[in-house]
Amino acid sequence: MTTEELGRIIRAARREQGLRQDQLAGAAGVGVRFLSELERGKETARVGKALAVLDALGCRVRIDPPGVWWTNRHGHGE
Repeated sequence: MTTEELGRIIRAARREQGLRQDQLAGAAGVGVRFLSELERGKETARVGKALAVLDALGCRVRIDPPGVWWTNRHGHGE
């Protein structure tokens, strides 16, 4: 996933929920400028703030690491 794709997902979810940028920014505890840059795919956006925006939208983030090292190391997959 690219930062541009993440931005498009966030923008689409916000619009689908009928939220303005200022409303979502307030709900996520971030600034409107940050949200605007995030939606435009700015590469230097802070991960913690991006996760707060996704959480405010009710989005879940899933990471599927390659290989079996992760699942075995964390007590899954055996």
